[in-house]
Amino acid sequence: MKSRAVGKTVVQRRPVGPTTRVFAASLAILLGLTVVNTTAQAKTPRSGPVDVLYAGSLFALMQRHLAPAFHRATGYSVVGVSNGSSALASEIKGGTEVGDVFLSASPSADRALQGVANGRWVTTFSTFATSSLELAYNPRSRFASDLRSKPWYDVVARPSFLLGRTDPASDPKGVLAVEALKSTAERRHQPGLLALANSKSNVFEETAMIGELEAGQLDAGFFYAVEAKAAKLPTVALTGVKLYAEYTAAVLRRAPHGAAARAFVAFLMSRTGKKILAANGLTPTSTVRAGP
Repeated sequence: MKSRAVGKTVVQRRPVGPTTRVFAASLAILLGLTVVNTTAQAKTPRSGPVDVLYAGSLFALMQRHLAPAFHRATGYSVVGVSNGSSALASEIKGGTEVGDVFLSASPSADRALQGVANGRWVTTFSTFATSSLELAYNPRSRFASDLRSKPWYDVVARPSFLLGRTDPASDPKGVLAVEALKSTAERRHQPGLLALANSKSNVFEETAMIGELEAGQLDAGFFYAVEAKAAKLPTVALTGVKLYAEYTAAVLRRAPHGAAARAFVAFLMSRTGKKILAANGLTPTSTVRAGP
C-alpha cells in the first residue's frame, strides 16, 4: 500500500466563487447572531468574501452545493481552508489560520477554542447537522462481494485487507474509527480489529482518503455518509456501531467579514439550506451551545 505521512493537509486558500466560503456566513448566525431573512438577501445582493475554516469531510458539499447556492442567493463568495477539525482548531489557536467561521465535525474542536486559556476564539457554537460513520469501499476491490454479504468486522480483519482511517490527533473521524474498531473487537472477541485500531500504517490525511480508495490503494475506509454520497461510493453499515459526526458552526472572535458570516449562517439555517444538507447525507439539526 502506498505510504503516506500523517499530518496537516495543505489546502490553498482561494476563492470558491460560489462554494467553500459560503458555509461560513450561514453558520455565524447559528451561533446566536441575528438571522437575516434570505428573501431580503436575494433582493439586495452583496459582494465580497466570507472566510471559512471547515472540516475536510465537508469539502465536496461546500464546493458543489452550499457555496454556489449561497452565492446565487446573496452575492457573497466563500473562500476556505479544509483540514481535520482538531488540526484546524490548533491552527486557529496558534494564529496560523485566520477566518470568519469555523465548521467542525465535533463539538470537542470548538471547546478547544473556548475560555480564556484557549484565546476565547469561540464563545458560542451550534450543531447544525449530523452524519453517520460508515464503511465505504472500492467496488472493484476483490473483497467487495464479501463486504456486501458478510459482517464488516469479519472482512476487514483479514490479513490482506487494506483498511484506511484518519489520525485521531487531527481529525474527530479518526477518533470514531478507532472507537468502532476497539468496541467491536471487544464485543466480537476479534484481536485483529484491535491491531487495526492501534496500527499507524493505515492512517491517511482526511482530504486524501477518497483519492486513495478510488485509486485502489485501499479496499475500504471509514467515512461519513456525507462524504460517501458526494463521491458516489458504495457503503455498508457498521453493524453494532452507532457513531456519527456532529457538525458545528462558530463565528470566530474578531471575524473580518461579520456581515457575510451572518448572511451565510442565515442561509444555512433556511429551508433551502436545510434541504441541501438533507439531500447530501446530512441530518439537519439546530442546537445552540454556550461556552465558558
